[in-house]
Amino acid sequence: MKRKLFCEISPLTYAISEKKCIIVRSLKNICCANHFAKTREENRLPYVVYKHNSLIRRRLGNVDMRLQENKAVNLTIASPKITNILIRPGETFSFWYLVGNTTAKKGYKEGLTIFADHTEPGIGGGMCQMTNLIHWMVLHSDLKITEHHHHDGLDLFPDFQRKIPFGTGTSIMYNYLDYRFKNTTNRTYQLIVYTTPEYLCGELRTDSPQNNKYHISAKNVFFSREKGVVYRNGEVYRKKIDNRTERVVEEKLIRRNHAKVLYDTSGLDIVEIDEAEKTL
Repeated sequence: MKRKLFCEISPLTYAISEKKCIIVRSLKNICCANHFAKTREENRLPYVVYKHNSLIRRRLGNVDMRLQENKAVNLTIASPKITNILIRPGETFSFWYLVGNTTAKKGYKEGLTIFADHTEPGIGGGMCQMTNLIHWMVLHSDLKITEHHHHDGLDLFPDFQRKIPFGTGTSIMYNYLDYRFKNTTNRTYQLIVYTTPEYLCGELRTDSPQNNKYHISAKNVFFSREKGVVYRNGEVYRKKIDNRTERVVEEKLIRRNHAKVLYDTSGLDIVEIDEAEKTL
């Protein structure tokens, strides 16, 4: 039998491990605080790199809609801490450095959180929708992603009004699972994030035009059944296109998905795969 990690022994050991990770990351943040983006500018920079709106209340299987309503509150509290932030050349954007801990004392409510291979209510739940939005916009820019975690190997919810490829999401946990990117260009970028009654809205702007634009797409998407388990498969590619010539400069595989489906699969078209086929 595989030996359990300390954090897997009990809820208490998990809490101890989590506290240790938070303290370690906090100490590291002190050492590199000078490099974090922290300046805001109310006036918007002139050039739009990318814009995207994300529906706040989504049907996620049998998830209690109360948690979706609470998520709307949480996003409304957090978005002012992010919006209008400038990411100057050499600076790093850190989600948790700007937002801080999402506690009930600050007004955050119980929303949906993802823990290991299941979902459960948690104070401040729903923040990954904001990092999902930011990550999607950053993928369309020259910015360099330096920390990105993913709900690896799991497809937790059936598609509902999906507009972006599966596999481009993020996983965050205060503060040791962060979402970060660095501005390695000579431009200044600006991130705009705000909520409306229906949507979480975002814009990525810059003070001078990018030389390139980007297109992200999914290919070879299908569901398979392997040893009685259903998986979502697919690949996510990122094309880099020269703005002047419209020529594709680069096409790069950024994600290969093979995620276990954790919801009812009765309505899906599923390819049956046996072990002999996989070895061919």
